[in-house]
Amino acid sequence: MPSTPSTSEAQPTRRSLLRDVAVADLDLDPDPAPDSEHDAVLSLTPAPGGPPLRAGGPVYALVRLRGRPVATVLTTVPAGADPARVLATAFRAQYPAPPPLTSISGCAPPRTTVVVATRERADRLGRALDSLLAQDHPDFRVVVVDNAPLTPATRDLIATHYAHSVTYLHEPVPGLATAHNRGVAAADSPVVALTDDDVVADPRWLSALTAPFAADPRTGCVTGLILPARLTTPAQVLLESHGGFAKGFAPRLYDPAAPPADQPLFPFTAGSFGSGANMAFRTSALRAVGGFDPATGTGTPARGGDDLYAFVRILTAGHRLRYTPDALVWHHHRETWQDLRNQAYGYGAGLTAYLTAVLCRHPALLPALLAKLPRGLAHARAITVHRETPAAGVPGAHGTRQHPWPRTLSRLERRGMLYGPVGYARARWGSR
Repeated sequence: MPSTPSTSEAQPTRRSLLRDVAVADLDLDPDPAPDSEHDAVLSLTPAPGGPPLRAGGPVYALVRLRGRPVATVLTTVPAGADPARVLATAFRAQYPAPPPLTSISGCAPPRTTVVVATRERADRLGRALDSLLAQDHPDFRVVVVDNAPLTPATRDLIATHYAHSVTYLHEPVPGLATAHNRGVAAADSPVVALTDDDVVADPRWLSALTAPFAADPRTGCVTGLILPARLTTPAQVLLESHGGFAKGFAPRLYDPAAPPADQPLFPFTAGSFGSGANMAFRTSALRAVGGFDPATGTGTPARGGDDLYAFVRILTAGHRLRYTPDALVWHHHRETWQDLRNQAYGYGAGLTAYLTAVLCRHPALLPALLAKLPRGLAHARAITVHRETPAAGVPGAHGTRQHPWPRTLSRLERRGMLYGPVGYARARWGSR
């Protein structure tokens, strides 16, 4: 595995403009009393695990309507002002007509196993487990897979604080996909949900993520909304300014029987379907396609791509994939510039590693991929191009890219893309 370039290379310009941003969770009443702005605010809290809100600086807020996530707003709260009223006013200005509340299936969510793979991050894991055990889902259990641990910290955490509420599994072979497969093998439920140890799950997360399986027997996978828990470092602000992990606030159905017209590369645009920190599968469907490819994912030479591989395999097997913003987790982004560099390289490597995995394991898909390859290469260049948009000092709405994406990160993504097939081959060879 090649080493990630050192921090001595050029870092992003104008880093002083990447101010820390408070992250808030604002709940509004969509039908407040006439001429009563204050009554429209049901609650305002910091994002889970984030710092307290403060006036006199930028605030990035999730806006809910009676608990339903509908949008994000970004504004500066003047010193001495009421943050709730300022944010509510900014939301109404941005959305004069409130976004429509899409219907939620009335079906009871099915019994579910929640799998959390972790490695040497017991401090973060405890925070994630506390949020998972507080879910309003009526029937679930939590499984922690300790992946190639170097110390007994995770095992001790479970034994000391969660012995009666969490199942502990040890997986000696390193790799996120291998750890996930270990958890899926232990699932005894119709649905298996997977998340990471650096998230805090909204209390309705699991119910919202799994209800679509009961409503539609053709649904094989559901993904959900991921928002930042804190934006306190330049690396976190820059990542979120370029979209972070969020896929928007509009529910989306991906059906192989009716390919989306706006995605000519479908189903190979797996990155648009969701992310591994917030996904669930019909257990039988995931097992039928062989689970996750163990030669992909963090902890292997491939560096990533395990979730993307699973999404494509579910779709190519004929199942539907749904994205629902009602299933929300708050993600604690990596904090340092080196973390961001590693992430950029890993994204590029994971993208081409998962494509290599799909073709190696399912060569019958090669003609479809080749037919879409020219547009695929253009798409790959578009997502890694250096962006010249002027910096604004704060993250914009998802995907608006108000900060210039540094050339160093663009180069790292492309180097990762070139390396991905090599990394996958090394992982496959090593597993043998």
